[in-house]
Amino acid sequence: MSEQIAEATVADEWDAALAEQEAVARSTAPAASPARFEPLAQKAGPAVGVPHDIDLILDIPVHLTVELGRTKIPIRSILQLAQGSVVELDGLAGEAMDVLVNGCLIAQGEVVVVNEKFGIRLTDIVTPSERLRKINR
Repeated sequence: MSEQIAEATVADEWDAALAEQEAVARSTAPAASPARFEPLAQKAGPAVGVPHDIDLILDIPVHLTVELGRTKIPIRSILQLAQGSVVELDGLAGEAMDVLVNGCLIAQGEVVVVNEKFGIRLTDIVTPSERLRKINR
């Protein structure tokens, strides 16, 4: 029973953190104007037997990585590592961390702690055109 209460408390704290983030986003967001769309040209129907449903890919697992920083060290130094050793990374304290999906940068964010658990608040999403530009380099 106490485990259920603890889980509910964690969920409430995450909900409160997300609500706070949404309130900040709404207060800093520019005023929205109604969207205007041009009429779509009539196209030939979809090919027979080809579903156009995103639900087909929603359950595909991907590797999500949050990267604090990187470093290059010789194997000799790795073999000398012990509990309590410090490895210097190229990332700075307080700097935005990279969020990668299958090794591809998709966002940057900052660490948040809610009820002694770490999470990441996304601060910048990489646009698809930026991702393509990085791939083509």
